[in-house]
Amino acid sequence: MLQKIEECASFLNERGFKSPEVAVVLGTGLGSFVQHIDIIHTIPYHEIPHFPVATVEFHKGQLIYGTVQGKKIMAMQGRFHYYEGYSMQQITFPIRVMKALGVQFLLLSNAAGGMNPLFKKGDMVLINDHINLLPENPLRGLNDPAFGNRFVDMCRPYDEAMGQQLIKAAHALQKEFLHGIYVSVQGPNLETRAEYRYLRAAGADMVGMSTVPEVIVANHIGLRCAAVSVITDECDPDHLQPVNIAEIIEVAGRTDAGLSEIFAKAIKALQ
Repeated sequence: MLQKIEECASFLNERGFKSPEVAVVLGTGLGSFVQHIDIIHTIPYHEIPHFPVATVEFHKGQLIYGTVQGKKIMAMQGRFHYYEGYSMQQITFPIRVMKALGVQFLLLSNAAGGMNPLFKKGDMVLINDHINLLPENPLRGLNDPAFGNRFVDMCRPYDEAMGQQLIKAAHALQKEFLHGIYVSVQGPNLETRAEYRYLRAAGADMVGMSTVPEVIVANHIGLRCAAVSVITDECDPDHLQPVNIAEIIEVAGRTDAGLSEIFAKAIKALQ
């Protein structure tokens, strides 16, 4: 894997991805952040050595390089999921490449189902902790010290200073973050009523199928990170209705512009 990381980073560096400071991973329906980027280069995933290819139809599948608020950034327009058939090491490969290119800060977004009864569609929730229920770990088998400490401490996986910058940016834009615990599950099916009760009882506020693998690897390689969930459906097991994926994407799209503004404003203050 080390060789693949080096080859991929070298390829991107030769194509102008020079010393990015910040990386952004854009979740389902959350793509308008690119409008805040002064784009210099765009490369489809299928042209990048060793990169997986996004198979989810509403994920664009391209890597963007440019500047936001004077800072060099790279953005993944579309991420990879375990339910697509990829291994955890494939899913998190781009995060390792980001670090190799010089990225210091990682911002992630996702669409999630809200299990906390106080959460409503369109709410933005700053993730302050997570529960990992995925069946594989991206660090499994990586015992070479070159990858980092094998037994990664996860007592504070989300960088508190980055979280405060996001909160300040939201307040400046007269927007609000809620706070919550995210649980990541395998998918791609959504949960049963009994499973929502189980996950809520376990302490989770919202549920999704991504983010946690990237955060584990970010902690493994010393990459500071923060993540935000957009609540796209309300998962009340006592009043559960069939989910319309088109509606989920539409709800995420309505919140997209506001979250993108917050990300752009927060990036300027990251240091």
